[in-house]
Formats: sequence, structure tokens, C-alpha cells
Amino acid sequence: GCCYGLPQIRYRPRYPRLPHDGKADVSKERTGSCQKYYDTYSQKRLTGGIMACWCTHSICYGFHCIPVGEGRNDVFSAIITRWPKAPARVVYDFACALGPYCWSREPEFFANTQFMVDGFHAPGHTKCSPAAFLKSYSAVNADLAHINSSAAECGNSGIARIRKSVSYMSQTRAILYCWAFISVWNRLQIRGLYKKAGQLL
Repeated sequence: GCCYGLPQIRYRPRYPRLPHDGKADVSKERTGSCQKYYDTYSQKRLTGGIMACWCTHSICYGFHCIPVGEGRNDVFSAIITRWPKAPARVVYDFACALGPYCWSREPEFFANTQFMVDGFHAPGHTKCSPAAFLKSYSAVNADLAHINSSAAECGNSGIARIRKSVSYMSQTRAILYCWAFISVWNRLQIRGLYKKAGQLL
């Protein structure tokens, strides 16, 4: 199941020379040197659900169903199949692992993309380079300090409200229910932005 506001403009390429391409991250070798990534997604063997893409205003671009715990391939596939041009910045809790994953597959497409770990999750990345942290970029570029790096966490916490209801539904109905919930969520977020903008005028 897949539901994005952006149309699919290309298929996800295959990379036969890259071992385990497109498969779930189930070992330390596949997840790189980030211990937090391995402990969260690989070792615990999380079950599936949905993966949603958010803008910095907590407005959802769309979502797709995932059979197992969210991995780098889910984010990569969403961007490469829907975005005409790679985003300038991707703020993700495991951007330290996502960046190399994307660059090794589509170096030209992601050539100008910055992959940054948000401030909330950065303390858990004890073995990762600070070069992957949003706060490191913000120290050089003050404009980045205004980015709402917790937008996705806020949105995901909203989706968590319907987790129990969705668990009792068939996949088709669950997707429709998620779509309806996210549509209402987006509308409320947009109305809130207009209201805030009106107060500033």
C-alpha cells in the first residue's frame, strides 16, 4: 500500500553489484558503524507499519506500508521514486546511515543533499561523527537553527493515536483509514499555519 501526494515518476533502480541491496537491515555489516541504528532496527527485529515523509511544518507528503521495521531502503525508495529533484536537506533519526546508503546508489541525484540527524536523536549516536548532526551544521549556518527538526516526531506521534484501531483492520481498510487521518491532520496543520501568519500581519 502506498499513498503519496507526489506522483510516482520513476521506479526504484536495482543495484546488482551492491550486496543485500533492497533487503532489510538485519546485521551490523549492513547498517554500517552506527550502533544506535543496529540496536534499534536490527537487533530488536521490529515489525512493520507505515513510513511517512514529513516537511518541517509537520505536514505529511505521504506514506507507504512496510512489512518489517523501517530501514534505509524505505526512505531512499520514497525519495527516488517521487521527488523530481533530491531535497536539499533530509533530517532523519538515522541520517548517519542513510547518507552513505543514498550516495552509494545515486551519487548524482543526491550530490547536493545534506543528511542530518535531528537534535532529539543525536545524543544516542555516540559512535557517529558530529558531521552527521544538525547542530553541527547550525553552528556554521544560523538559518538551520530555525529548522523544526522534531516535525517528523510530532507527526509520527499523531499517527500513533490510531495505531490500535488500525491493528484490527485489514490492510486495505487500514490504508484508507491512515489516508483519511493524515488528510485531516494536514488540513489542521495548514489552517494553523494560515492562522499564525494572520496573527503576524
